[in-house]
Formats: sequence, structure tokens, C-alpha cells
Amino acid sequence: MAGNRSVLTGSAVLSALLVGCTGTSGADGPAQDADVLRVVGPFEMHGLDPATSEGFFTRLGVAETLVEADGDGRLEPGLATAWEESDGGTAWTFTLRPDAVFHDGSEVTPEAVTAALDAARDEPASPLAGAPVRAVTAEPGGVRIELDRPYAPLPAVLAHTSTQVLAPASFGADGRVEEVIGSGPYRVERVELPSVIDVVASDGWTGDRPDVERISYQAVGRAESRALMAESGQADVTFGIDPVSRQRVEGADGVQIASVTLPRSILLKVDAGHEVLGDVRVRQALSAGLDREAMAAALLRDPEMAATQLFPPSLREWHDESLPALEHDPRTARELLAEAGWTPGPDGVLTRDGERFEVSLRTFPDRPELPVLATAVQDALGELGVAVEVQVGNSSDIPAGHQDGTLELALYARNFALVPDPLVTLLGDFRPEGADWGAMGWSDRALTSTLADLAGGADGATADAGREAVAGILQAQLPVIPVAWYRQSAVVSDRVEGFTLDPLERSWRLDELSWSS
Repeated sequence: MAGNRSVLTGSAVLSALLVGCTGTSGADGPAQDADVLRVVGPFEMHGLDPATSEGFFTRLGVAETLVEADGDGRLEPGLATAWEESDGGTAWTFTLRPDAVFHDGSEVTPEAVTAALDAARDEPASPLAGAPVRAVTAEPGGVRIELDRPYAPLPAVLAHTSTQVLAPASFGADGRVEEVIGSGPYRVERVELPSVIDVVASDGWTGDRPDVERISYQAVGRAESRALMAESGQADVTFGIDPVSRQRVEGADGVQIASVTLPRSILLKVDAGHEVLGDVRVRQALSAGLDREAMAAALLRDPEMAATQLFPPSLREWHDESLPALEHDPRTARELLAEAGWTPGPDGVLTRDGERFEVSLRTFPDRPELPVLATAVQDALGELGVAVEVQVGNSSDIPAGHQDGTLELALYARNFALVPDPLVTLLGDFRPEGADWGAMGWSDRALTSTLADLAGGADGATADAGREAVAGILQAQLPVIPVAWYRQSAVVSDRVEGFTLDPLERSWRLDELSWSS
């Protein structure tokens, strides 16, 4: 009898934990209603502004951008039905969808779009801030954007979530976003920063009305909690499942696993301005010391995700099959380190001129595979005699370390298609002054020049040769060291049908779902 009481007590505790994970406090809580789609993920939202809201409102179908993109990165109409280049590539005109209205009933006017784009231009986190835009002006039925020089990827930049168009009533007197009023198929019902967003179908949407009319998103930090919620039916769509939990959940009743390969790479960022890491031989040695295939097989449960170069095969135009692959070669790694003057000390740690080879590596747990991969990197480099201290903190620690110069190594996942044209991300990540999520203390004139030529409108064979040159320079210099490519998975309840993952992570495509019959 005592044993039975113990089981019942454990079940009660488990139920309480699950209810706590959903963030609901009573029978009226959205996540407890049968007609609410319950979405769980690892990411928190720390602001409402389009440049800092992590794409939540575009992924949830609340806000729209002028330009959309399909899963292969091909540009499609969004709030703009068409766009046209003129004046030798220094001007673009975007024609607006005539029936578009915001969730407060006001029309999506050229003036509202102009205001949204001007706000994005003022945000350093927006790629539009880095585009050579001279002026944005409202015209009858559309907007005109004038440039200082030709900039071919401009339409792709206008698909970035930071350029989402919000109603004028969204902004306070100081220009800050106080309320998210978009024009998409869903409108915001409730936001509780940093972890809860509830949305409902918009009556003003002129497209097909979603079958799923109510959605509740909940941020849950622990991967184990997310997996438990997926298995128990507390979540209908669960993002951020670590590889071990995925294997367990795959055998659960009532759920399915959806997966897609992303244009995302897990990278080891290196301070190339560091007195030790600035030596390209050292960076090449660190790369050769990594057994990517073993890490991908053991930790990601997916050996195909071992990165042989920066760009994954999903980036068809940038992935170069002819590049010599990055391989695990400890012998060559040791030879390169010896050439750089490093010899084993009495405890096995490399030394040079009395200095030990000791570096720190920063990462964060938002993506659950990162801390375990960081430990594997630590072990692999330790075999070479490099002492690595792993620091698991917040994602903000990496850009902070870049800015104040204290970062030495960092492990993170970089999506090269946040803007559908990867060129825009590369222009930011590898600009001469470096970038928070790109190069640090490193630049290359040939690479800078080639990226500029591509941005100016190079096409055909010239563009192909330029992309090959970029991939080759990054492979040889390794300002960031590729570790693994990325496959996104989500656990989906049998309560719904029609779920697919967007390879570009622009949308969660929840408006395409239907309830199972």
C-alpha cells in the first residue's frame, strides 16, 4: 500500500509541474482550452520592437513584411504585390496590396509602411540599417526607396522580420512600440514578457481564415520540460527538442516528429585579433582537432550534420562541393601548433615562452545541443594540449564579449538565411570591423571586395565565381570554425494535421494547420 501511495504522489507532483510549465493559472487559461493550439519553445521575448522581438510576431502570423520567401529562399509577394528596380539599380518601387488592413481596422497605407521602414533603418540590429538607403518615400499605392548605390539584395532585406509593418497606433509618443498591431492572419490577444503570447484569428484578414483560430505560445527553458510536455499532451507543437529527448519522444503515442535541414551552421567563433588565436595556423589546428563526425553522431544523433565547410548543402548557391573538406587530423593539428611555437608542458598543456595555452569558450543553453557540443570541443582541444574553460551563460554574453574584447572562443548556431539572400548576412558578419555573430579581429580585402561586387548586382558566372571565392577564403582563414550543420525538429500532436517546418524559420506556418477529424 505504501508503494501505491508513493506512485500516486509522484503522479500528482508530475501533473503540477506540467501545469506550471504551461504558465496557466486557472480553467480559463488559454493553454488549457481544447480549441487552443499550444506551442512550446525555448526562446523568450524581451521586447515588442520588430528588431528585438526575435521574429515572434512574423512566425506567429501577426505581422507582415513587404516581401515574403518560400522554403528555398525564392522571394514572394507579402504586403507588396510587386517591386521594380530603376535608375540603374539605385531606386526600387514596391506596390502595396490594396486590401490590406491592420488589426485595429486602419488601412495599410504607404505612409505607414514608410514609417515602419524608417524605424527599421534606425535600428542597428536590422539589416536595413546596413543597406545604402538614402530615402524612403510614400507614393500613391506604394513606396519608393532610393539608394546611394546599387544594392541587389534590397528586396530580400525587406523580408527580414525587423522590417515588419505595424500600424501607427502601435507606437507611443516616444516612438517605442507599445502594442503589436499587425496585418497578418492572427492578431495579438495577450503578451506577457518574456514568455507568453496568445493570438487569435483576425476578422480583418482577407486571405483564407485559419482553421486553428487560437494559439498560445509558452517559453519553457528546460529541454527536459519541453519533451515531457510534448509526451504528455500538454503541448501541441514543441520546438527545441534535444537529440536524446527526440529519440525518446519518437516512441511516444499521439505525437509525430517533423524535421528539416536548415541553412544554419554551428560555429566556433574565434578572436582572430588575439595574440594566440590570431595565428591562422592555430585556427587551422583547432579545426583539425575536432572530430566533427563523431560529435554529430554521438551528440546530435545525426552523422550527416558534421560540417565539412561553413555553408550547408541546403544553401545550394553557396555550398561548394569542390572545397577540400574540413577533416579530423590530430597529427596535422599538432604539427601546426609546433610550427607556431607551442610545445607540451609538464602537465600536457601547451606552452610558449612560459605562457600556457588557456582560452575560454562561451555558449548558452537556449539551443540544448550547444552546451554538450561545447564540452566535446573542450575534450577534443584538450587532447591537443589546449586548455579550454567552458562558460555556459546567456546568449547576450557573446555579443557583449565581442564588444568589450574579452571573448576568446564562442559556440553558437548561425542562420545564414535570416534574410533570404545569405549575401546580406555575410556582408554583416564579415565586414572589416567584424560583427557580434561574425568575425572578430579579422578581415580580408579580397573577401570584402567580392562581397561588395555581389551586392552591386553581379550575376551569372561572375556571381558563381564570387561565391566560390568567398567560401574558399573562409575555409582557409577560419575566422569562424564550422562544427556542425543543423537539422530542426518539432514534436507535433496528433490533434492537428498539415504541420510543416519552414527551412528559413521565417514562419511557423500555424495558419496552415487544421484540427484532426
